[in-house]
Amino acid sequence: MTRKNADIDQWDIEDPDFWQKEGKAVATRNLWISIPSLLLGFAVWMMWGMIATQMQNLGFAFSVDQLFSLTAIAGLAGATLRIPASFMIRVAGGRNTIFLTTALLMIPAAGTGIALMNPATPFWVFQALALLSGIGGGNFACSMSNISSFFPKKQQGYALGMNAGLGNFGVTTMQILVPLVMTVGIFGPLAGGPMALESASGTLIGRIDAGTDTWIQNAGFVWMLFLIPLAFAGWFGMNNLKALSPQTGNPATAFGKILGLYALGMIASVAGVVALDWINMWLALPLTILLTLGLLLLLPGTLKPAIRNQYSIFGNTHTWAMTVIYTATFGSFIGFSAALPLSINIIFGNMMDVAADGTVTRITNPDAPSALTWSWIGAFVGALIRPVGGWIADKFGGAIVTQIISAVMVLASAATGYVMMLAYNATDPNQYFWAFLALFIVLFAASGIGNGSTFRSIGVIFDAKQKGPVLGWTSAIAAYGAFIAPQVIGEQIKAGTPELAMYGFAAFYAACLAINWWFYLRGNAYVKNP
Repeated sequence: MTRKNADIDQWDIEDPDFWQKEGKAVATRNLWISIPSLLLGFAVWMMWGMIATQMQNLGFAFSVDQLFSLTAIAGLAGATLRIPASFMIRVAGGRNTIFLTTALLMIPAAGTGIALMNPATPFWVFQALALLSGIGGGNFACSMSNISSFFPKKQQGYALGMNAGLGNFGVTTMQILVPLVMTVGIFGPLAGGPMALESASGTLIGRIDAGTDTWIQNAGFVWMLFLIPLAFAGWFGMNNLKALSPQTGNPATAFGKILGLYALGMIASVAGVVALDWINMWLALPLTILLTLGLLLLLPGTLKPAIRNQYSIFGNTHTWAMTVIYTATFGSFIGFSAALPLSINIIFGNMMDVAADGTVTRITNPDAPSALTWSWIGAFVGALIRPVGGWIADKFGGAIVTQIISAVMVLASAATGYVMMLAYNATDPNQYFWAFLALFIVLFAASGIGNGSTFRSIGVIFDAKQKGPVLGWTSAIAAYGAFIAPQVIGEQIKAGTPELAMYGFAAFYAACLAINWWFYLRGNAYVKNP
């Protein structure tokens, strides 16, 4: 086995001698190529929260509901695509999958840059690009499934925590980098001319006044600088583990399988977006999931038995328990990352005005905090602390760590809702901003620790054949948080009751406390503190 051999036949990482002599070096190399590839996936997937905020500042002719929907559409597509992506490693191999899925991100990145060059671009174009950005969300499932196969059980918390935690820095990287690159014409005439801000904005380095030239199109183009070299790194530096992916075929065949799986996910995603206009969100989502699972069974040839075999995870009770628990952690992280920028813009960008006759209206807050300046902090903390969660869980057990952070999230979510209510109905909302931001940072930190602890639990509960598909499945369902949170918070803000969204999340976290205790912490638990 050498680095030049992309396909590895022998892989016995639970053997200490094999791990030290050969396995560790290979696993480490694959991990450190996987991490930046996943980081870019998160960045492209989640960029719509920041782009939509700046589109509002630049006066694009779209309503607040439409701007929130772009973030939600990307979230729905990313979550749905994780379902087929969770099967890619088994049927196409790790090297083939990570290379192609990273390269595919160039389509929404470049396409978004081109669309943002023209303020008259139709809304349906942005909807289509938001759907394609979901590829970045889908990549998480195949990336985690791949890395879980490279490391022994005793290092699952570390490996998955590093891959997911540092990969999650794609959200923070995007939230810092996008506002910065919008201020400079870094691509010259190739990216077109600037637009003038209609309302003040901000970046990490300070406030930007109305009238300032802004290159919003750079929010898409900037990712091309990193995606091209990363695709090459994946192709020349990663490996396929033939013991786990014995029927990948040649690269062209493997690519066909990957594209076919993502095509089915895209069909289901489009159906889900359409269904949202016809039926309730809470019915549209399960229908989208069921449609995706059904379409996968229609695949021809050797794919169908391979997928049917992996559907065996649905007969395992722990699959469903861990799906709910993981949704509370990663679903919160990704959902709040998507919803926070526009939430700051709307809750603190307006304030109550009481006229002399007692009439109450909402007016623009001239001193509102900038979402582009502050919204990155929560995702940064959540991503930074995620490997720590995996490390702590390796030492003390995943379930006990999950139980503690779930309790914290119940309290923090309820408190956040109360502060949001006060700010939304205040004549001076700015006085509540620091409490609002601090509480969200607590939520992000707790969700980050819980991300690490739940992945540790999954790595211990399930055997080698089920671990990868379960990681993919749970991450897929949890990723719907990127759709649900913007939708729920946006609807409640529109109704004038933003606190109800957070109270609802608190109730969900309380339910997760009970599920985690029942399955993994009570005296005769099925698997004690995995």
